[in-house]
Parts: sequence; structure tokens; C-alpha cells
Amino acid sequence: MIARGEVWLVGAGPGDPDLLTRKAEKLLRCASVIFHDALVGPGVLALVPPTTRLVSVGKRSGRHSKDQPTIDGLLVAAALAGERVVRLKGGDPAIFGRTMEELAACHTAGVPVQICPGVTAASAAAAALGTSLTAR
Repeated sequence: MIARGEVWLVGAGPGDPDLLTRKAEKLLRCASVIFHDALVGPGVLALVPPTTRLVSVGKRSGRHSKDQPTIDGLLVAAALAGERVVRLKGGDPAIFGRTMEELAACHTAGVPVQICPGVTAASAAAAALGTSLTAR
């Protein structure tokens, strides 16, 4: 599912492993390295096979383990080394996820990159409350 030298930007959803997409779970199982956010819950990380290298690149307000250019460089370097790379992000990668920077870094380096959307926290919160995000 992931070719060697390819990067997938994968949404982990709102933290509940039962809310991962089936595609996201398949990608986690075939990655050789996963760079994950601090917002990715332990239940989601527990689905990762023990042979997969996990690298925390999480950011919290005022405490960044890695800055964005470093993360971009790690993704590209791993792909160019022939790894099957997943960049695992809390929620959906295209919402507050610095996706454009990571896509641009991969494209500039000639690294194939794809996106696997995740369940957004907004829709998950509405479902948990038994309500809708919209009304007629």
C-alpha cells in the first residue's frame, strides 16, 4: 500500500482508535517509519506494529520537539532512503496540519506524497454529543 520512498500524510482522527479510517489503519500497518504528532492518542499508536520505527515530532504551545523545516527534512530524508513513510497527524491532515509545507518539501525533492484524510475533531465532537454540525 505504501511504496518504498513514498510519504503518506495520514489523519489519526480525534484520538479514538475506533474512529480511524480503515485506510489509515492499513497505512499504519505497512509503514516502516511513522512521524507522529503529540495529538495522536496512545490508543492509535498502540495499533502500530512493534517493528515500525516511531518518531515523535509533536508540537505543543511553546514546546516544539522539532521545528517545521526539520520535520520536512526528516520526511524527505526517510523517503529518499527508501522507507515507507507515514506522517501521522491528529484530526485531519488538511486542517491546521501544516500539510502545505510538507507537501511542498516532498514535491521539491521529487518524493511522491499522498493524503489519507481523518475524521475531524469537530464532526467527532458533534457525534459524541448526539447533535449535528448543521441545521436546516
